Amino acid sequence: MSTRVDAPGDGSGRPLRDVVYSTLRGELMNGDIRFGERLTEPKLSTRFGISRTPVREALTMLCSDGLLQREEFGFSPVRPSVARIRDLYELRLTLELGGMTRVRADPRITHDTALLRAERQKWLTLQADPPAQEPGFVVVDEEFHVALLTAAGNAEMVRALVAVNSRIRHVRMYDFMINNRIETTISEHLGILDAVLVGDLTLAQQLLHTHIGDSLDVVLERISRAVAAMSLSE
Repeated sequence: MSTRVDAPGDGSGRPLRDVVYSTLRGELMNGDIRFGERLTEPKLSTRFGISRTPVREALTMLCSDGLLQREEFGFSPVRPSVARIRDLYELRLTLELGGMTRVRADPRITHDTALLRAERQKWLTLQADPPAQEPGFVVVDEEFHVALLTAAGNAEMVRALVAVNSRIRHVRMYDFMINNRIETTISEHLGILDAVLVGDLTLAQQLLHTHIGDSLDVVLERISRAVAAMSLSE
């Protein structure tokens, strides 16, 4: 495991739980914690110099993210399945493109343009002041894709997408760990929205397909590097 981080001296005013969470999340996603290594509350409490309660809360959050799994004694990193990730991305793409397909196929169905214009304003604001590079941006990204599908009017497709998102969130965070990916994502989202708002759904689907495909490429490349690092001492 990497060098001790003195959480109480973080100086950010963040809860200790969040300091432990972000530190361990970064180490897990960068491959600094090996497969088979056990993370326990006593060891982590000693490492961070804090009580077990914030450590326990951080470990629970990492399990919810899908980065850790509970073992008989402590917690260990989850080994990502590339085949499963590809399958879930394919399902995600099918759902998102399907929302536009149903609008194209039935002239009685139209996108909720008020919702899309509000979403566009949100992303214009982000473009003017992009957030810092941070894996947690995945939640903001998910909100865009859910809003885009919601605007197509099929609530069951939206529920299915939300479920898929929850299953790939732990790997999609890798997409926002390299330079310019947030800025690129913002630009691509705006391009997709603009195409939908002018009624060019063919272009919108092409842009969406490329956008999700590029994300998958980045995710798989980052996962491969992390898995290789985490497997060194097995």
